[in-house]
Amino acid sequence: MKRYVTILNIIIRLGLGFVLIDGSIKKFKSEIPPATVWIDQAHDANYQNMDETHLKIKNYIVGMKQTNYFWQFLGLAELLCGILLVSQILGFIGAITAVPITLNIFLFHLYLEPHEIGELIQTGLFFIGNCWLIAFEYKNWKPLIKTKFW
Repeated sequence: MKRYVTILNIIIRLGLGFVLIDGSIKKFKSEIPPATVWIDQAHDANYQNMDETHLKIKNYIVGMKQTNYFWQFLGLAELLCGILLVSQILGFIGAITAVPITLNIFLFHLYLEPHEIGELIQTGLFFIGNCWLIAFEYKNWKPLIKTKFW
């Protein structure tokens, strides 16, 4: 049984790691235009005729890109977590540092795309898998949170 759990953990680490690396690469593929381009798009008729859900999604992503640092920072964080997870040796550190990223991805889909059930399930599984990896290492991090009362 322990062997199957170990294999499952390796599969989850590799899967989550490659998903994060892929998401990171996609963030660096396109150039980030200056903020004025986003403002011009806001005045575009197609942008104004979007339904509320798509408008929220567009504004959220455009807001991250418009800062000229956060979109790249998020990509770098995803890349680092993905590499740590894939390395297997530092997988636990990768799992801990990936929690805010996988949680944010899940919450993005939960609140901004609740009608996309497939993506919601997929991102929920990413987050659950990430939590599983951390919970599996409980014996290693338990001393960090254990306190003694006098």
